[in-house]
Amino acid sequence: MNEWNRLHHDCCHADQENLLEVQVYAMSDSLTSKIGGTNKESPGGVNDLNADSYYRSFGRAGSMGLIGLENLGNTCFMNSSIQCLAHTPKLVDYFLGDYARNINRTNPLGLNGELALAFGELLRSLWTTDRKPVAPHHFKEKIACFAPQFSGFNQHDSQELLAFLLDGLHEDLNQVKCKPYEEAKDASGRPDEEVADEYWSNHLARNDSVIVDTCHGQYKSMLTCPTCSKKSVTFDPFMYLSLPVPSMAKRAMTVTVFSTDGSREPCSYDVSVPKFGTLSDLVQALSIACLLGDDEILLVAEVYNNCILRYLEEPSDSVSLLRDGDKLAAYRLPKKYEKSPLVIFTHQHFDEHSSGDNVTPQKKEFEAPLLAALPERVNGLSLQNIYLKLLNPFQLSKGASSLNGSAGFNGDSADLMDGMPSDSGSNFQDIQLDDDPRNSNCSTNDCEITNAPGELYDGGKADPNKERRVEDFEFYLKSERGDVQQQKIEINELDLLETIPSRLHVNVHWQQNASRQYAASMLNNLPEIHKLELTPKGTEDSIALHGCLEAFLKEEPLGPEDMWYCPCCKKHQQAMKKLDLWRLPEVLVIHLKRFSYTQFTRNKLETFVDFPTTDLDLSSYVADKSEQPSSHYRLYAISNHYGNMGGGHYTASIYHEEGKGWYKFDDDCVTPISEDSIKTPAAYVLFYRRQ
Repeated sequence: MNEWNRLHHDCCHADQENLLEVQVYAMSDSLTSKIGGTNKESPGGVNDLNADSYYRSFGRAGSMGLIGLENLGNTCFMNSSIQCLAHTPKLVDYFLGDYARNINRTNPLGLNGELALAFGELLRSLWTTDRKPVAPHHFKEKIACFAPQFSGFNQHDSQELLAFLLDGLHEDLNQVKCKPYEEAKDASGRPDEEVADEYWSNHLARNDSVIVDTCHGQYKSMLTCPTCSKKSVTFDPFMYLSLPVPSMAKRAMTVTVFSTDGSREPCSYDVSVPKFGTLSDLVQALSIACLLGDDEILLVAEVYNNCILRYLEEPSDSVSLLRDGDKLAAYRLPKKYEKSPLVIFTHQHFDEHSSGDNVTPQKKEFEAPLLAALPERVNGLSLQNIYLKLLNPFQLSKGASSLNGSAGFNGDSADLMDGMPSDSGSNFQDIQLDDDPRNSNCSTNDCEITNAPGELYDGGKADPNKERRVEDFEFYLKSERGDVQQQKIEINELDLLETIPSRLHVNVHWQQNASRQYAASMLNNLPEIHKLELTPKGTEDSIALHGCLEAFLKEEPLGPEDMWYCPCCKKHQQAMKKLDLWRLPEVLVIHLKRFSYTQFTRNKLETFVDFPTTDLDLSSYVADKSEQPSSHYRLYAISNHYGNMGGGHYTASIYHEEGKGWYKFDDDCVTPISEDSIKTPAAYVLFYRRQ
């Protein structure tokens, strides 16, 4: 033990000496006899032993189970899970008894009984009178042997270890030597009670262990086909519940919305979405902010280096994939063009400020691309007409005095939409996800440039200046990725493309005169996404445990990767899934899903979950209303995680029956704590026992 651990241990040991009481009588007879190593009973209770030998054998009953585990090097995750299981009353009774006779060494799914033996040996060492912390070397070796992911000395997830440990112990102790094959039958309109009992009987026919008796429950799962409404009901076992933790923390994101028919000026909006929300949340908030019509959709894209880097089209993607410095553009597209090919215009202009004496002005890319749907026939004239139509909102000739070279996203002039100065230098409006759209200052009429945009490609009314404006632009095809310029497009070119791609990229070169006719600065500055804005101090992000349960049980569609094969439609469908609790276990383990992983990011939710400690009532969540054991639970252990994804520390908070109080198990240090202090944002896995 190094010097820090020695000092830490001595301090904790001294505290325990002063606080622990001698309460031999508090121990149950069964537990006392098992710890004593004998099952003999005598009329005098301890007739065979004198008082001195009795105390030497059992010591202080209050100190039993208050022994820490040494940290072998980033093994706090393991220590936390072990202590929670080692203080589960039914498992304590079981492993302090003659559990070795129940080991199944022939189970191909088991670990030859070695995991059960190692855990039993470790648990017994924690329920002795020896106050010295235990070094779980042998147990860690067995874990690493059967689960190589836990080998070495890296930090791991305590819940992942717990899941492996419970499953491994079950298979090592499974009393079913020959598992019968039972085919799951469809409910076929039968009562839920009958189907649930059938599934449970099949489960018990293949699984019989102390883990099943203690931790296994059952839930009802119902899938509904969105096309034919076919329902499929199954009743599946569970060993723990993994509950989502809905976060109330918000993130403010700035997105600029463009029209695709030239009918509106671009307008930037600040929308508020859940911090770890999805792109669906972003599109929903943005649709409310810009008063999106029922016949429109939003196509959101990330803009980088003056081009569209990617389209954000997967609704389930997390907004955490978007960085603070990224720039977003959203395009209002009529639903009838949702599947149509699109044309993406990038554009260059002459930057007169970059020229010196006798130096030709340099060409510079506009930052914001413009986008529109393509007609059936694509030629030079149709592309020209589309582009000129998209530029309508930027014409200085429209008479809007604010549309001049100094106005725009980064100007100091009045805001283009409501005449008020913009603090961030852009035309944005604030909106929450649940705000009333009528509160937005950017109304439809404010943003309209034309009263009736009509079709994009018909050319509209005759424009005497059109011929002159045409000479101000040159059009060039670009490669499919939009990064390599290919050929100049002649306006009179009729057969421009043999086949129309889904995304046609065109680069437009503005001549010097064009910049004087349009408010070019409106295309030249896209605002960045705002920084994270968390809930102000004093109103910390919090939710009740019941809110997590309701989020877990609510009906929701399956993900695109989990499509269900509908036997009626004869194809895979994105069915709606609804879960209900059906049968509750004696010990209910609740895992709070604080960690989220994607291909690019890892996040931890610090949301405070308010969980009951004395009476968790689940009766309203149990779908089976027939008579069954109590649905009321009492908390007895917590696995805590402090820190972030990059590094952290695990501890356990455990209620000690003999000590009649809560204790903090921090590796080798065990100290008493108050019940009020166990509720923290660090709570990760909760252990409840039926009352």
